[in-house]
Amino acid sequence: MREDLKDFIKSGSEEELLVNQLDFSRLPRHVAVIMDGNGRWAKKRKLPRIEGHRTGAKSVREIVETCARLGIKFLTLYAFSKENWKRPKKEVATLWKLLEDYLKKQDKVLVKNQFRLKVIGQREAIPVSVKKELERVEELTKDNNNLTIILALNYGGRDEIMDAVRKICEEKDFDMNSLDEERFSQYLYTNHLPDPDLLIRTSGELRISNFLLWQIAYSEIWFTKVFWPDFRKKQMLQALVDYQKRERRFGDIYPHEDLN
Repeated sequence: MREDLKDFIKSGSEEELLVNQLDFSRLPRHVAVIMDGNGRWAKKRKLPRIEGHRTGAKSVREIVETCARLGIKFLTLYAFSKENWKRPKKEVATLWKLLEDYLKKQDKVLVKNQFRLKVIGQREAIPVSVKKELERVEELTKDNNNLTIILALNYGGRDEIMDAVRKICEEKDFDMNSLDEERFSQYLYTNHLPDPDLLIRTSGELRISNFLLWQIAYSEIWFTKVFWPDFRKKQMLQALVDYQKRERRFGDIYPHEDLN
């Protein structure tokens, strides 16, 4: 077992059995997660919806630590979609406050562990105090090179593509003959980030929900019925074991080696 996992994975546990099935040379470089089911988790327990979000924050911490200890370099979390504004105003306000408090409490942890924070999405609508905290922590961690945590906030995949097209149209003397997939990707929010190798969605829903539409063209997708607040290192390891059983062809007839 990797040294980083020895005090994190209990001997004789299900997690240890899963770790022993992993080939550490073939782990995904980039994992993206649609964190779904906080509200339903709370409803099932007759708790206020916000308790689902609070417990979901604990899952975030454990999955971040799991990825870091495994050596995964990029983790994208779908934290707040453009559609989430349709929720009750009180719930939306509480979500943003939870994020702001999290950033204030966890900034030293990010620095200590060499984690970098990056935000993607349309920032203009993010509450001012939250946006300031995000910018502060982004600046504070910009040179860290262990795990990059990408938060998708006020994010929509179609909006991202439309914003990229607008940027191209605004450029003077843009040569359309030079436009290919690689160059188009430079106008996306995820410029300079690798596409996700693995996309995870929790809560049993079987849809993409307008998330990273361009970037997940060849991502492996893993669905689980587990609600996000119950998604911990065990489920993360299950997803990785399943990922390594698949053949990634990228449209070819022969499997390709993982591009780590």
